[in-house]
Amino acid sequence: MSAQEYDVVIVGSGAGGGTMAYALSKHKLRVLVLEAGPVFNPFTDFKLHKTSWEAQYFPHKPTSEGRYIYAPMQALDSKWDDLLSWNSIIGRMNRKGQREAYKYHHVRGVGGSTLTFTGESHRMHPEAMAMQSRFGVAADWPMDYAALEPFYCEAEHVIGVAGPEAADVRWRSEPYPQPAHPLSYASQHTKTAAESLGLSWEPNARAALSKSMDGRPSCNYCGNCTRGCPRTDKGSVDVTFMRKATASGFCTVRTGVTVTRIESTKSDTVRGVHVVNAEGAAEFIETAQLVVSCGAVETPRLLLVSDGLANESGLVGRNFMETLSWSCSGLSETPLGSYRGLPADSICWDFNAPDAVDGIIGGCRFSEGVHEAGLNGPQSYANRVIGGWGKAHKEAMREAFGNVLTIAAIGESLPNAGSYVDLDPEAVDANGIPLARIHSELEESELKRLQFMANKSREIVQAAGVKKLVEEYGSYDYFSSTHVFGTCLMGTDASTSVVDSYGRSHRYKNLTLMDASIFPSSGGGESPSLTIEALALRSAQQFVRG
Repeated sequence: MSAQEYDVVIVGSGAGGGTMAYALSKHKLRVLVLEAGPVFNPFTDFKLHKTSWEAQYFPHKPTSEGRYIYAPMQALDSKWDDLLSWNSIIGRMNRKGQREAYKYHHVRGVGGSTLTFTGESHRMHPEAMAMQSRFGVAADWPMDYAALEPFYCEAEHVIGVAGPEAADVRWRSEPYPQPAHPLSYASQHTKTAAESLGLSWEPNARAALSKSMDGRPSCNYCGNCTRGCPRTDKGSVDVTFMRKATASGFCTVRTGVTVTRIESTKSDTVRGVHVVNAEGAAEFIETAQLVVSCGAVETPRLLLVSDGLANESGLVGRNFMETLSWSCSGLSETPLGSYRGLPADSICWDFNAPDAVDGIIGGCRFSEGVHEAGLNGPQSYANRVIGGWGKAHKEAMREAFGNVLTIAAIGESLPNAGSYVDLDPEAVDANGIPLARIHSELEESELKRLQFMANKSREIVQAAGVKKLVEEYGSYDYFSSTHVFGTCLMGTDASTSVVDSYGRSHRYKNLTLMDASIFPSSGGGESPSLTIEALALRSAQQFVRG
């Protein structure tokens, strides 16, 4: 393929790649997007109208999930037994004596992991962008919040983010483009309980339309965002940025194409990518500019298999930060109808700042979490909430269904020497390319933060009138990550970072990385997709300026 046919080749079409495709094609640059996964048609692939909706989660296709290898996880310590995951029916979930690798929740496909994300749409806490200079941990971002703010606004308008009128430390130059969603009854109940504890509880910023926009309908509150939105009201990248990119006439998307290696030249430029196409044939695609947006696990893998490309600092794959999470579910004596409403429609930011929790560096947030815990259907109640069988079981189900209240918490993840991504020495994919191997370790600082998250979640649930807990699940004994960060971090110094503030390799100036791999810190529980999109819009502007 001629290098002159496209101005930019983008690998991956999630929050980073999809937004870059939109922004560059808007400026009439010719863009080719290479996506290893398939296209998902929301109107035919997401079958929430079927009676079997609860039996399936996101309807993955054969090529939409990657394979990952996990290094042995750390041993569990009785000191932290209060953080073990358990369920009232089966008891302790992990009985192995060491942390278990459950899953890295990543989607390959047009739209990437936004296809299955809940749709939370958050800006970074400004203070979380200076973790090294203020607290001596992680690394500082090479720009401040003000530099990203206009791009946050642009991304919110493309997506159609609905959020509250009141501003907090994340100051805004303009209001959210859509009004906040009304709180579900369960969230209203939780809000009252939280406020009785002196906590604030407000509508969450959501990438789901509260009013119809741009040919997309308003949300119908089915509560199943993570199973794929069949109506296109959720602002996933496929129906927002990528739809606009392809409609421009300047963006071509090829699916089922796996990039196996990046080829560079002796003059410190990237020449192009070696791929295996949808027909299984090998190709070489030249490009003047290459953008890699494969996520914080697959992006370092691709660089490492490409003879350690852009790894002059030795930091490709290092500084891996995962999702530190906790969920606490209890059965309320008050009918809540908690299966109704928008998932994560309400949130508490009181402990989000890096110094908000006494004696702990790194913040966290709390939100309503019934839907994310998968406790919004009768099957989950039968398997996880109400034990027994027969007539008594039916009666108990009728009495309990809709009454589970879940508080979910996500916290800061700080980098450490034991958490990183490398290449497995033995396992390879179908093309003979080494698989990514995930190393994950939780240091005592993370476990203290997780303990705070667990205790506060229990306190809120109890204040809401829950007498009986039915399930708790967390990161102490399970690796289960949706948000991962930091394996190709950005910075101003080439010796301590992989890319600059625009995601460009310090050495290879026509190579840009654009996903959460470039995050210097994780934030105190913010969902990262909006920040990735803002970074991509900022980087694309620099592309156009030259």
